[in-house]
Parts: sequence; structure tokens; C-alpha cells
Amino acid sequence: MEHFDVEKMRQLAETPLLWVGAVTTASLALWLLFHIISGFKIWVLGNGALLSPKLGKWAVVTGATDGIGKSYAEELARRGFSIMLISRSQEKLDDVAKSLESLYKVETKTIAVDFGQINIYPKIEDALAGLEIGVLVNNVGISYPYPEFFLHIPDLDKFINTMINVNITSVCQAFVDFFSRGLQAEYKCKGIIIQSVLPFFVATKMTRIRKPTLDKPTPERYVAAELTTVGLQDQTNGYFPHAVMGWLTTVLVPIKLVIYFGMRMNKAQRGGYLRRRKLR
Repeated sequence: MEHFDVEKMRQLAETPLLWVGAVTTASLALWLLFHIISGFKIWVLGNGALLSPKLGKWAVVTGATDGIGKSYAEELARRGFSIMLISRSQEKLDDVAKSLESLYKVETKTIAVDFGQINIYPKIEDALAGLEIGVLVNNVGISYPYPEFFLHIPDLDKFINTMINVNITSVCQAFVDFFSRGLQAEYKCKGIIIQSVLPFFVATKMTRIRKPTLDKPTPERYVAAELTTVGLQDQTNGYFPHAVMGWLTTVLVPIKLVIYFGMRMNKAQRGGYLRRRKLR
């Protein structure tokens, strides 16, 4: 009788545990299936057909004379957009504008402004007035020449002021990311697409990466991949290897380990830069 009671209690205990296990397994299977389908849709099928002049004749690109910004301008021109280029150097703007007009037979306009100044926006507003704008790529940004400890940045006060004026995204990226996704939630019903783009390293003059690799693509390769995610992701790393790196650094790997390896990489880059210039 005693043995029967123990066996019965074991069976009663096993039943809810079996249900918990079954529900957990089913939930994980559905989660995995959802992410596989989503990943296939984003990184294999893409949404490249969305971005066309049907959204509006003009695409506006800031920081458009080098790197990722220039590649955005080229890719959007290839898709048929007229391009408004905004950057600091009129000479570089003219060179890029002539190249786009020659290669893609599109109309271009330029605005030469220094985003380090705070009185530039009336000029931009006047130049954009009356244009049918379908796409805005807010890409302008600055950085210092090499990884450096905060208090050792040359001319620190001036750099901080310029950084704040030019690209507040580098100062409080988490806020801008959240703000962008909040705006998308508010205005999605109006047909407006707002996307927060969070790349890792791309081989540009700003990053001083000269040789592209799988995880450090050329700006052309990065932009071509990123534009296929528009309309599919409110927040994107833009490029499949970067998406994998984003998942690893935010979900799988502890943040302390991410910071540790980030510090090692930055110190190595800093040391290499200083050795080349004999500043150490």
C-alpha cells in the first residue's frame, strides 16, 4: 500500500512536469521557426523593391561625399532618385554630383554646410522647400583619428562641442535608437518609414580600415544590403554578419566580456596608430 501511494504521487507529479516540458519545447520551436522565417525574409528575400522614386522624387543624403553616405547617394541614384547632397566641402559635393549625373543620369542639388555650426538649418530648410522628398538618409558624423582615452583626446573641449552639434547619435546612441523606433510606431500608420541603422565597422576613411573583410565590408556592399531591410526592420544592423555580431554582443555574450574585448581591440588600434606616427 505504501509503495502504491509513492508511485501514485510520482505519477501525479510527472504529469504537470510533462506538460511544462511540452509547452516549453513547443514555444522554443515556434520561436526558432519564427526567427528562421524572419531571417530568410530579411536577409535572403529582402525588400529592395520598396525604395523607388514612387515614394518621392528626391532622396536627401547628409555626409554624402565619403564613405557610407556617398554609397547611399550612389545606390539611391542607381534606383532612379534625384539626389540632394549635403556636406561641408562644396568641391567634394560638386565632384560627387557630377559623378552621379554622369553615371545614373539623375538630377542633383547640393547644400554646403558645416554641421558643427548651429545656424545652418534655415539654409537647409530653404534649399529643401518645394522638393518632393521620398527618402532622408541622416548619415552625417565625425570621429577622432584613432581610439583614445576620453581625457587624452586632443583639443577635448572643441571636440565635444563639435561632436554634440554634428552627431548627437554618437553621444547618446541608445536614446536616438529608441527615439527613432518610437517615431516609427507613431507614424507607421501614415505610411512613413523610420529606421534606426546600427552598423558595426565598415571599411571607410573614418574608421581607417583599408582592407575590407567579411565582417568589415565596403560601404557599397553594406549599403546595398542595408537598403533591402527598409520596411522590414525598425532597427537594423543592416548587414547579415553585423546582425550576427549584434545578436552575439547583446544576447549571447555577457556585457563585461564584450567591453573587455572591445577595449583590447581599441588599445591595439591606438597603439598601432601611435607607433606609425611615433607619438607614443
